[in-house]
Amino acid sequence: MDVIELLPRLHLLRFPVGQAYLWRDGRAGTDSGLTLIDAGPAGSGTPIAEALAALGHRPRDVRRVVLTHFHEDHAGGAAEVAALTGAEVLAHRLDAPHVRGEVPGPQPVFEDWERPLHERAVRLLPPPDFGHPAEVTELADGDVLDVGGGAHVVHVPGHTHGSIALHLPRHGVLFTGDTVAASPVDGTVMPGVFNLDRRQVLSACRRLAALDADVACFGHGDPVTTGAGRAMRAAAEAALRAEGDGTTGH
Repeated sequence: MDVIELLPRLHLLRFPVGQAYLWRDGRAGTDSGLTLIDAGPAGSGTPIAEALAALGHRPRDVRRVVLTHFHEDHAGGAAEVAALTGAEVLAHRLDAPHVRGEVPGPQPVFEDWERPLHERAVRLLPPPDFGHPAEVTELADGDVLDVGGGAHVVHVPGHTHGSIALHLPRHGVLFTGDTVAASPVDGTVMPGVFNLDRRQVLSACRRLAALDADVACFGHGDPVTTGAGRAMRAAAEAALRAEGDGTTGH
């Protein structure tokens, strides 16, 4: 797992598929309050603990794990991380039952060009029989968490019914989950893939772009660390034009 500093308070944790983010409140050091945004796939608990130690933190410094959605590359490691750290796990109320493992989540509606991409991703993921956290705090649109001076929960259905973004307006940072991504080929910002409803995703991209964040942290692809709002607006407009032309493939 790669650990990359984006800001003094913010690190990217990159897995073979997908990525998580570690946000630090308070002073640097072991007394810091940490928030993990997403938890990686199953088996991520130990690598995350090792990353914490390398950054000078203890597992118990992680106070909460905010899941942007239930997919296994984001929530598969949640139970392990919660067991290692004692952290509270949070997810939108519509995805929480899937995170807890009470009911299976709905499968994406794949565009033809997405199928080979998904097949390659699945080959890199561990088996889907991972453990689930027994307790999940349920979130709703407009909730404000005690993170970064007030982190706003933004419900952005489309990728999953309960997908959320987390906006830290005081710091100009936005965690988009898989609603927005960056191309692994050239870094171009684009709407996310493997969605339940692409039209909803395009609408969600426009809503997130309107927040005009400076830094955007995606579930897949390199973050944008300056001018993220402009990049997301351009991506949303280009995607809507392509949708109108009937050319949605990549």
